[in-house]
Amino acid sequence: MTNSSELDALDLAALLCSRVCHDIISPVGAIINGLEVLDEDNSEDMRDFAFGLIRRSAEQGSAKLQFARLAFGAAGSAGAEIDLADAEKVARGYMAGEKADLTWQAPQVLMPKNLVKLLLNLILLANTAIPRGGTIAAEVDGDGDEPRFTVRSSGPNARIPAAFDRLVPGYLDDVTVDAQSVQGYYTGALARASGMAISARLDGADIVIACVPDGAATT
Repeated sequence: MTNSSELDALDLAALLCSRVCHDIISPVGAIINGLEVLDEDNSEDMRDFAFGLIRRSAEQGSAKLQFARLAFGAAGSAGAEIDLADAEKVARGYMAGEKADLTWQAPQVLMPKNLVKLLLNLILLANTAIPRGGTIAAEVDGDGDEPRFTVRSSGPNARIPAAFDRLVPGYLDDVTVDAQSVQGYYTGALARASGMAISARLDGADIVIACVPDGAATT
């Protein structure tokens, strides 16, 4: 089945840049706030507060940039493979600054870069399913070339991400794509490029996003 429309490459690049900037603005702004506190009040208590704020924000900003480099960046040549242990490290770093907690179950194997990027973007999608926080459980089964990804979101008022059934398959005729919703479109594009198919379902109060080799049955 072919997609009814596609984002222009320049539009996609611009939206993904906006998506990354959205993540970075908050910790960078907090660093600036900490520096302003130091300028205005140099007492010992305020110095401790300001340096604590700057330190935490710098760590959070660094974690988000490392995640973005792997989830959105080229991450090497066309045939590059990435260790899932590295993916776990950046995913945990990113989620440390989010409302949801991350659990991770995966073999320590090398995997083609687009599959690793796909897994990381599935975690971002799963995070939008529980805006009030909760737990995201990421699980990888199978070998490095034909894995199965399952990401379960558990939390208050869990819901399938908005316009999932349109954005992920790339059917954009009646959908407006912005810097937030581009996440679904980009994740779907990674899946198609990797020969994978994505589905989402409600399982009790949880949302389960599954990604399997295209043509394989989900379980």
